[in-house]
Amino acid sequence: MDLTYRPRRLRRTPALRSMVREHSLTAADFIYPLFVHEGAGVEPIGAMPGTNRWSLDRLMAEVQRAWGLGIRCVVLFPKVAEGLKTEDGAECFNEHGLIPRAITQLKHELPEMTVMTDVALDPYSCDGHDGIVSTEGVVLNDETIEQLCRQAVVQARAGADMIGPSDMMDGRVGAIREALDDEGFEHVGIISYTAKYSSAYYGPFREALDSAPRVAGGKPIPKDKSTYQMDPANAREAITEAQLDEQEGADILMVKPGLAYLDIIHRLSEESELPIAAYNVSGEYSMVKAAAERGWLDERAVVLETLLSFKRAGADLILTYHACDAAAWLRQG
Repeated sequence: MDLTYRPRRLRRTPALRSMVREHSLTAADFIYPLFVHEGAGVEPIGAMPGTNRWSLDRLMAEVQRAWGLGIRCVVLFPKVAEGLKTEDGAECFNEHGLIPRAITQLKHELPEMTVMTDVALDPYSCDGHDGIVSTEGVVLNDETIEQLCRQAVVQARAGADMIGPSDMMDGRVGAIREALDDEGFEHVGIISYTAKYSSAYYGPFREALDSAPRVAGGKPIPKDKSTYQMDPANAREAITEAQLDEQEGADILMVKPGLAYLDIIHRLSEESELPIAAYNVSGEYSMVKAAAERGWLDERAVVLETLLSFKRAGADLILTYHACDAAAWLRQG
């Protein structure tokens, strides 16, 4: 055949392929989510094989392992005791609560590790929502933000490097930025869950924290989070959310979930100069694990290909439960 250009010329050897490779993964791209609990020891999470809830006395060893693999950021999520959950989620700003103690311990023992937190009420709410639910069954926006600001300040005071509002209340990024600045925490960053969709992919995570919406009393409780999390059918709306978060002072924008929303990651990367994070969520993780356990796919190959797809779409950072495995595989080459 008389072909002027043959793309296969640059695919012929491993060396040639590596020379022209457009995107790559490193362990420093990963943010490692960790679940913590007040109990003793390590509790496996049934719906997320290979993932655990860590007691504070066992948490540090896992963080040290992640650091040794090249991971430079962890994000903490609490499994809160039922007796501490209330309608207003006030435990979220208890200075002696589980997350502030975990932050303080990590920053004392490994100060170089970047510690990110989650800001929302669902782990602390007896109603299982990210905000306060009124007697009429409405998730209240402005009243919730007051609690979130207090939560963010307590986390910053404990030593958090990055605050992660995951609640999707309107105006919360600006309010948290102002609250942090007023308390002298101008150096603490905000990684905003900018485009967080009302997704079916969160199921295993809600098992891990027991944070799904539930009826605990006589008032009506919304069965899902669609009145504040984004509609999966919408893409342009993500641009509006990103513009608002930028104006309000976010330092990093996040898309959640990641794999089913690669188009949104790409749109935000094209629209914004801020770093973009993708959350490789629990449902995405658990599907790969389940298929790998049955021998239906090559776990290592699929995980690394999936994570690379986030980078190709435009993500700078990836929150993933695969973080330690992926970092080890990358080191092996």
